[in-house]
Amino acid sequence: MTKLLARFAESALWIARYMERAENLARLLDVNEMFSQDRHDLEEWLPIVTINADDERFHASYPAPTVEDVINFYILDDENPTSIKSAVRSARENARMIRHLISTEMWTQLNMFHNRLATMNRGEIRLANLSPICMEIKETCQTHAGIISGTLYRDEVWCFYQIGKYLERADQTTRLLDIKFQHAARPSDDIEAMTDAGLWNALLRSVAGYHAFRREHPRGFKPEMVAGFLINDDGFPRSVAVCLDELKRLFGELAAEQGRPVPATITGLHAALHDAAAALPLDKARDGDLHDYLDGLQGRFIDLYGRLAEHYFSGDVPPPGETRPTQTQTQG
Repeated sequence: MTKLLARFAESALWIARYMERAENLARLLDVNEMFSQDRHDLEEWLPIVTINADDERFHASYPAPTVEDVINFYILDDENPTSIKSAVRSARENARMIRHLISTEMWTQLNMFHNRLATMNRGEIRLANLSPICMEIKETCQTHAGIISGTLYRDEVWCFYQIGKYLERADQTTRLLDIKFQHAARPSDDIEAMTDAGLWNALLRSVAGYHAFRREHPRGFKPEMVAGFLINDDGFPRSVAVCLDELKRLFGELAAEQGRPVPATITGLHAALHDAAAALPLDKARDGDLHDYLDGLQGRFIDLYGRLAEHYFSGDVPPPGETRPTQTQTQG
């Protein structure tokens, strides 16, 4: 790859990551609202901040936070590089870098999404209106995905876009699952939280996975069943296993496009991630103690991106984006 093409490839990868992140943040907020069961307790929302390693930034911005501060922080906060608004803005700036490589439809739709968020105000995203706002964001991201599928030319840019998508999707699936287990592990009057069918139902529906889950598990909502489905099911498109399989396939496509193999430092990390996902500790899932395991997977995804960036993008001036926090990656 030339230096110029490396920059284009990195922009393509980050468009995908930012758009996937925007959709998954909407899913995360939506499912957390379901999990809170109308208690509207700040303690029900702070795990989102912790899981995204945003504690320091969040509490600096909101010294006496409320639930609606958490919602604003992750949807509209211009100062938060991990907000949906920031993600879409960064996706748009990366798209500008490769405007000559993408369709008019893709560019126009990204601009419309950016402008919608730019005109949205805090009054629109109050807790009572959160679910329809999250639905709007998810549907807009899915429209983007459809335009990409139908218009983006199949070459190295396509490969890097897809690599970014599946890398981010796998990471975000672990975060959604982590939120559920964090809620279930919290001291509560609801002693049956771990086996609450309604909450597991909500989690699966938040990833559009309820009916797919029922094809594999016609009855019940045991924690280990849901965790196993979201981590290791080889037929569900948002599972970690499917994302890892897609990454392996894309590494093969990229090698064919470039006429040289993907380095062993990258494929080796991918293989280790695959083994770690396959080693899901069902006993810990059964007991609601999966945070350390899921956090470990998230760390491995960060390492995998680091190796990709080091090999394919090293030496370039970074495309538009923000600095990288501890656990949730952004460009930098």
